[in-house]
Amino acid sequence: MHSGEPTRRTSPARTVPARSALALLSVSLCLLAGCGTGGSDARTPVGDPAKAPAQVARAADTGEAAETGARSKAAGAADPSAAPAPTDLPGLGPRTLAEIPDNARQVVLVTGEAKNSPDAHVVLYQRTDDGGWAAGRTWAAHNALRGWTDDHYAGDLHSPTGVFTLSDAGGLLADPGTKLPYDRSGSFTIGGTGFEGEPLAGSFDYVIAIDYNRKPGTSPLDWTRPLGANRGGGIWLHVDHGGPTHGCVSLAKQHMKELLLALDPALHPVAVMGDHTSLAR
Repeated sequence: MHSGEPTRRTSPARTVPARSALALLSVSLCLLAGCGTGGSDARTPVGDPAKAPAQVARAADTGEAAETGARSKAAGAADPSAAPAPTDLPGLGPRTLAEIPDNARQVVLVTGEAKNSPDAHVVLYQRTDDGGWAAGRTWAAHNALRGWTDDHYAGDLHSPTGVFTLSDAGGLLADPGTKLPYDRSGSFTIGGTGFEGEPLAGSFDYVIAIDYNRKPGTSPLDWTRPLGANRGGGIWLHVDHGGPTHGCVSLAKQHMKELLLALDPALHPVAVMGDHTSLAR
């Protein structure tokens, strides 16, 4: 596990020096045990973590799925050759849409092929001035070996479904120019092989912390787990190593770099992630 005080940064461009050899060894062992620093994951849902489960349950029980005016406006096109931007995010049902904060103008939509599949695709959507959503390209991705779960626990080899803020980034490599706070550290080193025998080296060259059971505003390496260690943590977007993850979502290195350059804290980006069926609720 990663230990010590969380890395605090005063500006996105600040580079954080490598941690001690002890911290590096500790973090590397945790990373081998699971994606990020916790293996599986424990989430910090958007809003108050203590209230979010009740709010979601209430929405499911009462059909309380907010349909905001911003989501129902007609949309323009992302470029002249593209189809008009959708007024709502495709594939998302009322319960999922209700979890997306009204101020979110960037959505990283991660859609798993099936509940138990480790294969997914990712699209970055951005709000248009007239209230629609302009879609970026579709990128192939991997998620956890055993697919998706609504009730994630450490070591269950599932990725957590839900809506999570994206507030911090980092990696072994230098900041490519992201507007997110970026922690460059040697502690993002990882070795060994994945579930299909593929090398894991380079998987953490670039990472974006998914705010599931973590403290936003700290390095992705920070070990704070508001919901408890048994709920996992260290759920990241990171560089794909060619096979399933322990709980993270992985993209090709170039796509991770493009995502880092595109995300803007001023647009309040969130990740919306899960299998097709779960997202359609």
